[in-house]
Amino acid sequence: MTTGLIPGAQPPEPRPDSALPAQTRHDPADRAAQHTDDRPRSSVITARAAASFEPVGRSVASARSFVRDTLQGWGFADIVDDAVVLTSELVTNAVVHAGTSADVLCLRMDDGVRIEVADRYPEREIPLQGAAISMGSPDREGGRGLQLCAALAGRWGVEYTPTHKQVWFQLELPARPVGTRAAGPSLPAALLPLADGRVRVAVVQIDRNGAITAWNEDAEDLFGYTCDQVTGKPLTDLAAWPHTPGTGTGVAEALRLSRWEGSYGIRDAAGRVVPVYASHLRVRDTGGDPSTVCLLVRDHERAVLQTPLRAAGGDSGASGDGPNSDPFEVFIGSPAPDDLDGLLQRTVERARDMLDADSAFLLLATDDETELEVRASTGLPSARQRFARVPVEAGPGRYGSARMPAVHDDLTAVPGAVPLLSGTGMRSVVTVPLKVEGRLTGSLGVAAEAPGRYSNEEALRLQFAADRIALAVESARLGELERLRRGSLSFLVEASDLLAGTLDRDQTLALMAQMTVPTLATWCAVYTIADQASEPYLSYVLHEDEELIDGIKSLLSKMPPPDPVPTPGARVWTAPAEVAHQAALRTSMRSLGLGEPATVSSGIGPTLATAGAVGGETVVLPLVARNRVIGMLTLGKPTDEHFRQEILELAEDLSRRAALALDNARLYSERTAISQSLQRSLLPPELPQIDGVEVEVIYRAAGEGNEVGGDFYDVFPIRDGAYGFAIGDVCGTGPNAAAVTGLARHALRLLAREGLSGPAVLERLNSAILDEGARSRFLTLLYGEMRPQPDGSAELKVVCAGHPLPLRLRQDGSVEAAAEPQPLLGVLEDLELYEQTVTLDPGDVLLCVTDGVTERREGTRMLGDDGLADVLTTCTGLTAGAVAARIMRAVERFASDAPSDDMAILAMRVPGLHNA
Repeated sequence: MTTGLIPGAQPPEPRPDSALPAQTRHDPADRAAQHTDDRPRSSVITARAAASFEPVGRSVASARSFVRDTLQGWGFADIVDDAVVLTSELVTNAVVHAGTSADVLCLRMDDGVRIEVADRYPEREIPLQGAAISMGSPDREGGRGLQLCAALAGRWGVEYTPTHKQVWFQLELPARPVGTRAAGPSLPAALLPLADGRVRVAVVQIDRNGAITAWNEDAEDLFGYTCDQVTGKPLTDLAAWPHTPGTGTGVAEALRLSRWEGSYGIRDAAGRVVPVYASHLRVRDTGGDPSTVCLLVRDHERAVLQTPLRAAGGDSGASGDGPNSDPFEVFIGSPAPDDLDGLLQRTVERARDMLDADSAFLLLATDDETELEVRASTGLPSARQRFARVPVEAGPGRYGSARMPAVHDDLTAVPGAVPLLSGTGMRSVVTVPLKVEGRLTGSLGVAAEAPGRYSNEEALRLQFAADRIALAVESARLGELERLRRGSLSFLVEASDLLAGTLDRDQTLALMAQMTVPTLATWCAVYTIADQASEPYLSYVLHEDEELIDGIKSLLSKMPPPDPVPTPGARVWTAPAEVAHQAALRTSMRSLGLGEPATVSSGIGPTLATAGAVGGETVVLPLVARNRVIGMLTLGKPTDEHFRQEILELAEDLSRRAALALDNARLYSERTAISQSLQRSLLPPELPQIDGVEVEVIYRAAGEGNEVGGDFYDVFPIRDGAYGFAIGDVCGTGPNAAAVTGLARHALRLLAREGLSGPAVLERLNSAILDEGARSRFLTLLYGEMRPQPDGSAELKVVCAGHPLPLRLRQDGSVEAAAEPQPLLGVLEDLELYEQTVTLDPGDVLLCVTDGVTERREGTRMLGDDGLADVLTTCTGLTAGAVAARIMRAVERFASDAPSDDMAILAMRVPGLHNA
C-alpha cells in the first residue's frame, strides 16, 4: 500500500462528472433516478490523503483502517463509521470481485469529506444520459456498493474513463448544537475514573523541528523541569525508552501526525519514569508554520483527555458480514505493528478498551513455560511494566490462572491470585491464556478498580480476541528471539576476542564491566576471590553515568558481598536496593531534622541518586573457572526496571567466558611474578662501592617477563682490596637455564672467596655444570679479579671462557680487546684455562657485554664486535654510567624491533687524576 498526505494542500478539482451525473439522496422509490451534481464548486479542499491497495483480501481491512485513521485525524469522528462502511464495500468490489488494485482518495472540505474509490475495470457499457441505473439486488454477493452510497451518502456518483472506473461519495458533517461535542451517561461516584486530588494537565508546545517552545506550570509539577531547562530541547530527549507510544509509533513520528492519542513515558528531573497519556494536535500559526500542542496527564488519569471510544465491535459490525473480514485486523487494526513491543502494547490498549477496563497487561511465557514475563501493560505503575517475572505453576506468588481463563470478582478476597496487580488498587480481573498448538505462549488480562465488573461473558470475549492474536504474537516473539540470538552470538564473539586479547588482570576486569554496561545492564560490579579461604573483594564498579560510580562503590563497600554460590545462572540480590533505600531515608530524615545528626554526610542529592541508580533489579552471576568460584559478576538496573530473560541468558554466557579469561589472567600474573622473583634472585641485589673504580651495569630482559633469562652479572668483594666481577650467558631460557645461572653465580662467589685463582674457579664451576647431567647447559663466562692500585690504576686478571671479548677504551680513544678467547664451560670435562693480566690506567674503561648486544640485528645487518668498538670510541672522557647508557642507546637504535635476547652491559672505569 502506498499513501500520501498533504495537509492544507488544494489539489486540482475532482475529475468532472461528465461520464455519469452525480446522485443525491432521495426516497427509496426515487433512488434509481439520475440527478445533476449540485455540489457547490466553491467548497475549499483543505487536506488530501491518498492510498493504493493491491488486489488481495487483506487490502479491504487496510483500506478501512486508512479511511478511519485519516478521518479521525481530521476530527471527523461523527462520519467515520459511514465512510468506513462505504469504502469497505467499494474496495471489496475492486480488489475481490473485479480483481484490480484500488486507489482511495480522501478530500477534506469545510462542510464534510469526499472519498473517491477508483479501480481498473472499465470494460462495461457506459450508461447513456438519462438511462436508469440498475444497482442489482441486495441479496447478491456483489453490487451493493451503489445501494449503500445511495442510502448513506449525501451525494455520490460514478465516473468512467477508458482505463478507470471511479465511484465517489460525499458525506456532510451533521449539524451539532453549539458547545456539544460528546457526552456520556451519569455514573455513580464509585464508577468514575480515579484521579489525584488535583489533576495536572501539562501543556507542551513543540515546534516543527521537535523542540519545546512552551512548558506550563503543571508540566513543571509533573516532571520537575522548569521552563528554562527544557525550552529548545527536543521532547524525544525526555522520552523514556522503551516506553514508546502504544501504537508502536515513535514519539517523533507521533508529533508529526495531525492528531494522536496514546501512552508513553517521560523521564523526570530525578531520573524516574512518569507514565503519561498524551493527546497531540498539529496546528499552524497565521504565518503557516506548523507546531504540535501536547496535553499530558498521568497515565492513570487518561479519562481526562481520552476521546470517547467507539462501541465494541463497531468496525466489525460494519463490514464483518463480508467474506474478507479478518478478526485479527478487527481487534488490532491495520496496519499491524511490525515489532513485538508495538504489537503487544496495541493489544493491551485494545483489550482494555474492549472491556472498558482501567488497566490491562500481557505476559509472555519463557521457553520452558515455567515463568511469565511482563512485556506490556497500560494503566499500571511503571514498576509493573517491563520484564517482571512470576512463576507459572508452583511457589509463592504463583500465577494461578495462566493456562485457563479466570475471572476474579474481588482480588481482596483472594490475595496473591494475580501477583502483578498487588498494591495497584485493582479489584476485579479477567485473564485468559494465549496458546499456539497447545503450548502456552502468554497470558492476557484486564482489570478494573471496582469489584464484580467481569463475568464469563467478558472472559469469552477476551479469550476470542486472545485466540485471534496468539499466533501473531508467537510469530513476532520467535522473530525477536532470532534477532536477539543473532545479536547475542555477535556480541559473544566480540567479547571473546577482547577477553582473549589481554592477560592483564586489571584490564580483564575493566573489559568485563565495559562489555556489560550499558549493553546488558545500567551498572555493574565485579567481586573477586583470591582463594577458597578469602572473602569476596569488590574489585571494579562501573555505571553508565560516571558521576554515580563513586556513590555505588561506596555503598557496596559498606555492605556484605553476595554469597559465592557456584550454582550456575543469575540469582536476584535485593540487598543493594534495600540498603540504598534505607540510607536515602536516613539522610532525608536528617535533612529534615527528624533523625540523629550525622557527623559526616554526603548530602541528600548523591544519596538519593545512588538509591535511584541501584533501586531496580540486581542479579548476581558466579564466575566459575576450573571448578572454582573466583568471583561474582553483579548487574543492576535503576528503580522500577527488570532484566529480561534473554539478557540474563546472554549475561550467563558472558560470565563463563569472562571467568575463564580472569582466571587465565590470574595464572599469568602469578607466573610472571614467580619468574620476576626468580630472575631477581639470580642477579645481585646491589653493586659494591669500589674506591678508585667506577662500576655501572645495565640489564634488559627480553620478552614480557614470563621467562627467566640466561644472562647474569655479578660484582662482589673477595678479600681485602680485591673484587671479583663476572658476566655470563647460559644457553636457553626457562627453569633449566635458571638452574645453571643460579649455580654459576653462587659458585663463583664461594670458590673465589676460597682463595682460588680465576682458572681454578672456572674449572671447578665447569665440573659442577657437567654434574647437572641432562639439565646442564653450556655457559659463556667472563670472570676476573680487580685490585685498585695506589697509583690510581687498577690491575685486572681476566679469564674469557667462550664469551664476547671485553673491550678496553684508552684515553686517546683507541679500543682493543682486553683478553683472548678460551673454551666455554659445560662442554668439555678437562679444561686448561689461563688468566691474563690487564692494567687500566686512569681514564681507561673496560666494557663487558653479553651476546645480546653484539648480535643485535636489523635484517641481514648485525652490530657485531666491530660495531660495538666503533660506538665505544665515541665514549672517551665519559663516566662509566654514561658509557653504559650510550652503548645501550646505540644498540636500541640499531634495530626497530624489540630485542629477542637478554642484554647485559658491565662498564668499569678508572677515573683520571683530575677526576679523583
